[in-house]
Amino acid sequence: MEIYHGKRLSIETRDFTLPNGKKKERIVVHPGGAVAILPIEGDDCYLIRQYRFAVDDYIYEAPAGTIDEGEEPHETAYRELIEETGMKAETFVPKGWIYPSPGYTDERIWLYQAEGLSPCSDYAMDDDEVIEVVRVPARELAAMVADGRIVDAKTICLVCRCLE
Repeated sequence: MEIYHGKRLSIETRDFTLPNGKKKERIVVHPGGAVAILPIEGDDCYLIRQYRFAVDDYIYEAPAGTIDEGEEPHETAYRELIEETGMKAETFVPKGWIYPSPGYTDERIWLYQAEGLSPCSDYAMDDDEVIEVVRVPARELAAMVADGRIVDAKTICLVCRCLE
């Protein structure tokens, strides 16, 4: 039964029969799909330092965003990279997808590595975003994950998949 329906999110309660035969009721959140992009240029990459109201803090993360209705994930990656960094990329290398929190949501985030970066004049950040673009040596990313400077799950997955 749907208990909430908004522009980009719906929430429902659903009865499940678990593989062991037990019946349970659970809440499932349906936010739709999203993408995350790790832009790489030479030995450096770009992250964003973004204010996130849910945690009331700034965090380092990969540029990311939600897939609009009728949009393919690679189209979203192209659009979101421009919106959040002011850069476009010649190539988007797919790096698979992840379930960021499958205990309560069916959200999938498609991961991309962006290459061949150049400035884009169609730069228009959303008015509810507070973002600073930060250039980081790629060799420093693993240390940023290890010491807790990067705590965003999608970004950690991108670091693992792009810089193997």
